[in-house]
Amino acid sequence: MLQPHIQLDESIQARCAILPGDPARLDRIALQLENVKEIAYNREYRSLTGTYKGMPVLAMSTGMGGCSTGIAIEELKAIGITAMIRIGSCGALQKNIALGDLVFACGAVRDDGASRAYVDIRYPAVPDTALLSHCITAARDNNWPSHTGVVHSHESFYIDTNAQEEAHWSKCGVLGADMETAALFTIGRLRGIRTASILNNVVLYGQDTADAIGDYAGGEDMTAVGEHREIAVALEALYRLAQEET
Repeated sequence: MLQPHIQLDESIQARCAILPGDPARLDRIALQLENVKEIAYNREYRSLTGTYKGMPVLAMSTGMGGCSTGIAIEELKAIGITAMIRIGSCGALQKNIALGDLVFACGAVRDDGASRAYVDIRYPAVPDTALLSHCITAARDNNWPSHTGVVHSHESFYIDTNAQEEAHWSKCGVLGADMETAALFTIGRLRGIRTASILNNVVLYGQDTADAIGDYAGGEDMTAVGEHREIAVALEALYRLAQEET
């Protein structure tokens, strides 16, 4: 059945998906796939299919925030996707996280609206253990710098208390901040989908977010390297998971 927002149906013949936020990031994902075919573009949901080591893969953008991500998760579930990895960006909340370092979320602070709409806040936002493990191992195999820990999923960049919020969660040991991981983990767990979230650090702790994201959008320096690496790690992790299941 054709899904109303993502404009896809079961004919995609893929069971795993990579989910960037930015539609433009699909162009860089396509470089690491074979047999690429763009299949739909509706609202923020741009999608393509390809193969990685012979495995069919769907790549689809989700836009910004947990609400649009939640719609993507639900409709992808309806067409047979069983494993999803978010490849996004984050701002560091710890001083030892460099630009382009990868952050693997082992849990998320549910400070977003989407996950709260689904279930009581006491329900944890956590990834699939096996998929997270494959992400960590794939990065380690390439000697790429990475950090594993809790991330903070917030609702907006521009609230008046943003600096205080960052300082608070930094003191709590949280590694970085994004807008989608909590929704992905919560909805994915409730719907029986295996999920993971890989974040490319694009903002040093204490740096102005707007300036740093402007550099990232232009593909500058180590943030572009980090993006390439998170795509490669996600593809390899999904492949290793599929190999375990065959």
